[in-house]
Amino acid sequence: MPKIKTNRGAAKRLKRTGSGKLKRHRAFGNHIMTKKSPKQKQRLATSVVVAKCDQPGMDRLIPYK
Repeated sequence: MPKIKTNRGAAKRLKRTGSGKLKRHRAFGNHIMTKKSPKQKQRLATSVVVAKCDQPGMDRLIPYK
C-alpha cells in the first residue's frame, strides 16, 4: 500500500499536542482589528484544540505528524 501524502497547508496550520490532539489558531485575527474589542482580540490570539468531531478528518490530512 502506498504512503499517504501530507496536506502541506494543514501541516503548516496544525500542531499536535503531547496527547495526540491537534491545536489550531482562531480565524479572523489578522486584519481590521481596530473595530474589535480588546477582549475579542485577546481571545483570537490564543490557540484552541480541534473539535472532537473534526479530529478524524484532520488526522487524514496530516498522517505522520
